[in-house]
Amino acid sequence: MSLLRSVLNTSVIIHPPGFYIIGFQSFPYISVYMIFLTFVYMVTLVFNGLLIYIISSNHCLHTPKFLAVVNLAVIDIILNTSTIPSMIKSFLFKNNFIPFNLCLVQMYVYYAFVSLESYALAILAYDRFIAICLPLRQNSFNTLPIMSCIIGLILVYNLVRVAYSTAIMTQLSYCNSVRVFSYFCDYAPVFRLACNDYTLQWSIASTSSMVNLMGPFTFILLSYTSILVTVFRMKSVSSRLKALATCIEHLILVAVFFIPIFIIFLMGLYVRSIDPDQRVLSLSLASCIPPCINPIVYSLQTKEIKTRALALVQRMKTSP
Repeated sequence: MSLLRSVLNTSVIIHPPGFYIIGFQSFPYISVYMIFLTFVYMVTLVFNGLLIYIISSNHCLHTPKFLAVVNLAVIDIILNTSTIPSMIKSFLFKNNFIPFNLCLVQMYVYYAFVSLESYALAILAYDRFIAICLPLRQNSFNTLPIMSCIIGLILVYNLVRVAYSTAIMTQLSYCNSVRVFSYFCDYAPVFRLACNDYTLQWSIASTSSMVNLMGPFTFILLSYTSILVTVFRMKSVSSRLKALATCIEHLILVAVFFIPIFIIFLMGLYVRSIDPDQRVLSLSLASCIPPCINPIVYSLQTKEIKTRALALVQRMKTSP
């Protein structure tokens, strides 16, 4: 108690050596779940790596659309790499301690790239919007330099924004518990352990979550509203179906990413008695599954990717 008063009455900042990640305290099948996540991680690496290789090695796929797909694939790999290996270490090998500075690094990488994931889906919506609603303006509004510029600006914005929100975590003192109830070094569970005022961190977290998830989602909704209006103005039914068919893979990715997030958010608002382990399990699945599914969807639904993937497999079979 005297230590707490000392922190509150002076400007001393206390940083612990590290934190203990203690999610899944009563989850009975944690080992099975970690083995499942190991499989998810391997699929994420292999299929996203394959997607990047196919697009980069085929010059005819060097288009704005597939640059956006490569951007999403790179984000998927980094996003799952930021959490799954550390989860396996913490919950499968029972080594759940993470040093303070490494905690901030994990926090930074995860939140930078989970935001970039939502923006990457918005970029793909922009590509579909231009292709269907403004086909004659493709060469003006959706070229490789323009797409590269959009991706670069969004990358810089998110890296700088999350750098600030992570840096202000060093202004907090941790003089009581160092047990983080989550599946990684999560922002809100960590700042709630502080024994000084964390109003700034809470404000940044709540505002950032709304802006950087709802902003891209709203843009996607508006894009598809315009696309539907354009499609139903087409006279030919075959033209309508052809235009909508080019959007299927993207709509699947949007659903896989946003629906679990909104369900978890609504459950947090209206279901008061949700089990803490179930909440951590739901959050971890919502985070880890989309980067695994995204490349599979693009491989199966996109004709250009599927054709080249099958050709690559055929070459591997016939090579000595």
